[in-house]
Amino acid sequence: MTDASLVLAGEFPQPTEEDWNREVLKVLNRKRAPGTELNIEEGIKRLTTVAVDGLVTKPLYTKPDDQVIGYPAQVPFTRGSALPCPDEPWIIEQLHEDPSVATTNAAILDDLNRGGTGVWLRVDPDAIAAGDVAKALAGVIPGAADISVSSISDQDAAAQALADFFTASGKAAEARGSFGIDPLGSAAVTGKPADLSGLAGWVAKAKAYPLARALVVDVTPYDNAGAGDIEQLAYAIATGIEYVRALGEAGVSPAEAFDQILFRVGASTDEFTTIARIRALRRLWARVGEVLEVPAEKRGAIQHAVTSGRVLTRDDPWVNILRETVAAVASAIGGADKVTVLPHDTVYGLPTSFSRRVSRNIQLLASEESHLGAVKDPAGGSWALEGLTDELSEKAWAVVQTIEAAGGQVAALAGGIVVEQIAKVNAERAKRLATRKQSITGTNQFPKQNEDLLTDFVARPAAPAYAGLKPQRDSEVFEGLRDRSRAFKATTGKNPEVLMACLGEQRDFGGRETFTSNVLWVGGIDNPEIKSATADEIAKAAVEGKYPVVILASSAKVYAEQAIAAAKALKAAGVGTVAIAGRKTETGSDEVDQYIDVEIFDGMNVVSFLTDTLDKLGVAK
Repeated sequence: MTDASLVLAGEFPQPTEEDWNREVLKVLNRKRAPGTELNIEEGIKRLTTVAVDGLVTKPLYTKPDDQVIGYPAQVPFTRGSALPCPDEPWIIEQLHEDPSVATTNAAILDDLNRGGTGVWLRVDPDAIAAGDVAKALAGVIPGAADISVSSISDQDAAAQALADFFTASGKAAEARGSFGIDPLGSAAVTGKPADLSGLAGWVAKAKAYPLARALVVDVTPYDNAGAGDIEQLAYAIATGIEYVRALGEAGVSPAEAFDQILFRVGASTDEFTTIARIRALRRLWARVGEVLEVPAEKRGAIQHAVTSGRVLTRDDPWVNILRETVAAVASAIGGADKVTVLPHDTVYGLPTSFSRRVSRNIQLLASEESHLGAVKDPAGGSWALEGLTDELSEKAWAVVQTIEAAGGQVAALAGGIVVEQIAKVNAERAKRLATRKQSITGTNQFPKQNEDLLTDFVARPAAPAYAGLKPQRDSEVFEGLRDRSRAFKATTGKNPEVLMACLGEQRDFGGRETFTSNVLWVGGIDNPEIKSATADEIAKAAVEGKYPVVILASSAKVYAEQAIAAAKALKAAGVGTVAIAGRKTETGSDEVDQYIDVEIFDGMNVVSFLTDTLDKLGVAK
């Protein structure tokens, strides 16, 4: 024991930004030829990431001289709307949407008995009927669990069913949850005009249930349709402003309106951005409250984070468990008040008891074993996360101003502004996914060859056809390619195939053989190989196997010696398409364009290549 202060890393010199710059350039310029070295500005640009919506992530953040991070539960609530509660750091709210009353009730009770603390019912034609809400909740004690409903088709009926359940329980004063009134969320999906006239009525009804909130600002439909983080944040704030404005016209004060609004937001696999977005929403909403002269203690936004359905995959669904874990952890660190983790088999259909258990336990492990809820805003003071929070706040606020200038969120949605903004983000994302600059593990990167689809699930009932925003998943285009190959195999008994001719020795072709195999497996295409063969042997194998596509794989050195001869032989044998794993320039030949048709390289458009290859193999669309 000693009275002296312990100075961590005190014996080491304090590095400067110049030191960091110097070490970065050492790495970046290690293999560059003399005279082609990058300077620090070029190096920083190489290491800077720009998201699909324009959000910039820098490689290095330093503490601003004027940075004041504040404290949790204090204005502007960036660090949290309330102090940490060790007994319930956040509400673990499971989603239930199985039309079978018995199945849903059993699942709800199982969740609550095994660590869940909240229940979320979706009331729609393809989910739970409004008349079955009370039966589905049989045995659930209002107040002991947070209970919420949501609906696209009939929000009034869903909310009334929950209100009746609360009243019949005799615990209306203790009931916690949300009635799910969100006309703009419904309009976004259905494409119908938003009707805000009923908001004030539900705010009045909710006074009988003082711990429940009448209104939800749900931005998950925008997330599911492809909106970026900036847009989601902006739509949340713009929708909240629209609701407060409509309530004000009906005589409801801004303070009362703030008390009745819950924000439902998506949580993605981009952990740091999700953390920053949740923090930024509280800051921006507090600013709205400040302008509207809402009492400071009422300005904190309450948020329900839901793991994004857009990032879930059908193929290799077990990776979804990792995606959900990242999203759930980000939600907890960001300070979400409720968290819902969608089961890993969500894409297939209604969840099984096993998948519900996994999604529930992800949160229990984060809360009980990792103690993520023990400290409020552990991200506070991180220069990177504070910087991302600042940038998200500024860029989202600019979009809010654009929406307000257009007449508000109702007008922006009806006038196509929202659709146009999301389409722009989707176009950029599709380009990045196709070139694999944006990776989906198990789908467009490192796919599992000959994977079997899940069979243990219950199919969802047919959903109504809505005319609004269409949900889409990032992985769908790649799953479509695999489906073509699966259908081909069901008919022929084997996967579509291309011949891979590996030139030289293993040390020459090994790396590109592996890379190209993984590219082909993304589309479900097999690649039988012929190794270390002559040009004539390769051509003979192609003819005997009736391969319309042959890929050459090797190193630049071997390509310069053998590629053109092999390609000439293949073309002479009638092979329609000859591809090279790498670049044509590696052959060093002026004739290369005559004999080699396609290049396979990192950064290529994999979707176009695989689509074209399946077409050439005669695989039906």
